[in-house]
Amino acid sequence: MAKKGNRVQVILECTEHKESGMPGMSRYITTKNKKNTPNRMERKKYNPVLKKVTLHREIK
Repeated sequence: MAKKGNRVQVILECTEHKESGMPGMSRYITTKNKKNTPNRMERKKYNPVLKKVTLHREIK
């Protein structure tokens, strides 16, 4: 039986790619502890389309 915990899966989407209007999407799936980080998560991740590290924010 699986444990019932505070960890949930979240999707991180690139903010710069969205604004540039280029086709495609840079998204990452990760987990977070919703008890320790109740707000939306922000991480710097690599965007293969733009070929640089950009800010990725959690989407609903």
